[in-house]
Amino acid sequence: MTSTSLLSVRNLVVEFQTGEGLVRAVNNVSFDIPAGKTIGIVGESGSGKSVTSLAVMGLLQKPAAKIPQGEIFFNGVDLLKCNDNQMRDLRGNQISMIFQEPMTSLNPVFKVGDQIAEAIRIHKNVSNRQAWDKAVHLMNLVGIPNPSASAHKYPHEMSGGQKQRVMIAMAISCDPKLLIADEPTTALDVTIQKQVLELMHKIQQELKMSMMFITHDLGVIGDIADDVVVMYRSNIVEKNNANAIFTEAHHPYTKGLLACRPKLGANPKRLLTVSDFMTEDGKEKQVPASRIEVYEKENFIDHGQKVLLEVKNLVTQFPIKGGIFGRTVDHFKAVNNVSFKLKKGQTLGLVGESGCGKTTLGRSILRLVEPSAGNIIYDGKDITNIGHEEMRLLRKKMQIIFQDPYSSLNPRMTVADILMEPLVIHNEGGNKNQRYNMARELLEKVGLNASQMNRYPHEFSGGQRQRICIARALMLRPEFVICDESVSALDVSIQAQVLNLLLDLQSEFGLTYVFISHDLSVVNFIADEVGVMNAGQIIEMDKASSIYKNAKEEYTRTLLSAIPKGETKRSLASLV
Repeated sequence: MTSTSLLSVRNLVVEFQTGEGLVRAVNNVSFDIPAGKTIGIVGESGSGKSVTSLAVMGLLQKPAAKIPQGEIFFNGVDLLKCNDNQMRDLRGNQISMIFQEPMTSLNPVFKVGDQIAEAIRIHKNVSNRQAWDKAVHLMNLVGIPNPSASAHKYPHEMSGGQKQRVMIAMAISCDPKLLIADEPTTALDVTIQKQVLELMHKIQQELKMSMMFITHDLGVIGDIADDVVVMYRSNIVEKNNANAIFTEAHHPYTKGLLACRPKLGANPKRLLTVSDFMTEDGKEKQVPASRIEVYEKENFIDHGQKVLLEVKNLVTQFPIKGGIFGRTVDHFKAVNNVSFKLKKGQTLGLVGESGCGKTTLGRSILRLVEPSAGNIIYDGKDITNIGHEEMRLLRKKMQIIFQDPYSSLNPRMTVADILMEPLVIHNEGGNKNQRYNMARELLEKVGLNASQMNRYPHEFSGGQRQRICIARALMLRPEFVICDESVSALDVSIQAQVLNLLLDLQSEFGLTYVFISHDLSVVNFIADEVGVMNAGQIIEMDKASSIYKNAKEEYTRTLLSAIPKGETKRSLASLV
């Protein structure tokens, strides 16, 4: 351990005993975190970064997890030799952690103020009143509006960004020396993500604490980290200061991570992926010049295609209950007077923050949520008020890919059954063998293997599950697909693969997309035309390139400025 390091990890190995044998999740990992500095740990799901953080916190699940080798020194103390009581004194006090999902990390039956105060009472000799007052002060520090009143709220009464701020307040409540942040912004809108990153950097500077920031997105790392550790398949493949990682990356995996995120300033025909830079066994590949060709996309040029979908003055509202008897006292307009046209074979991107109405609009078009007013005209026919049976038959042509690939697949069904289910419901595809062959063909089309047909969803990664969801949506050979945040939960490299896949399928099957996202860089890559939504309305609509170059609305410019640029904010001189 160096004299300036607060945390020093040496030759760490973590193994898990599974039904298929021993799995090495962390392999001979070593790094240091100097006092007052931030180290970013980057890698895809399964790279070992979160397991490393859990080993530091002493939270690995025993006896399944074993640490056969390694040392973890914190302030000169080897954490691996501490007993449970010693670790309990350190956790939440000198070492704190912000977990990835604030909704599952907060107790739904306790007020958020009580949850922050509890952490203070456990480690500090203070009264209940003092703990509560400090909890309110911390909520004010992390930027939660009206902290005195907000402290009395339950987690479900707060937005995702506010819940994550509560988690930050709880983590810093005892003035820790080391803060571990495990994917703290992955589930957030880009604008909220930017606010949270700036808040964490500010707090880290004020409290002079060290931070381990874990993410799969190198673009985010550029906004917060001093040094970067890149992990791949349980190993560290590259370590350097943040500036050098962005300007002179050496390992092909790092180069792939940097290249695969869509960039607003360039519009490639296809996104590069990690597989373009390295082979399966980790050897570097030379990327052909044709793969990195940049061109200006011909956005929404009229080649004579007919209008497939027209939405006129669409309104979708929900009742607001109130009073003693729970009567409807008002209505909330989630979609408020929206109109647009979409031509066959093209892609409309809908972008905006959570709560802007884009998902409700997508579901209203398919009448999964019934609109309150307006018209939906599909292929020349008004489908706003057609009967349920007629609508059910029409849905063979209109499909949706949901945001969460985990909850949208039935865990009790095999992939084969999941893919064949739409054919069974609509009595399509012939007999069982013919349906099975159709499912197998489409599964291979989306990049999975026919040998995986009899597996269950839990046996797949998030990216693989999303591919299964895409295959299911295409089983009935639809003309029109709504992609609802279909890549927002994926690693950036998997996201690039799925976006490329969607473009390939659009070209092959002549698909028309409504692509919903909160990330303008993703929408800019895939969409012909972009509609920016705010408060239930489309406030700006134009070609994708025009939105990027000449956004008219302040809200759109805010969304653009919040996108991680994939570069460091602070100069090299300020990092040393």
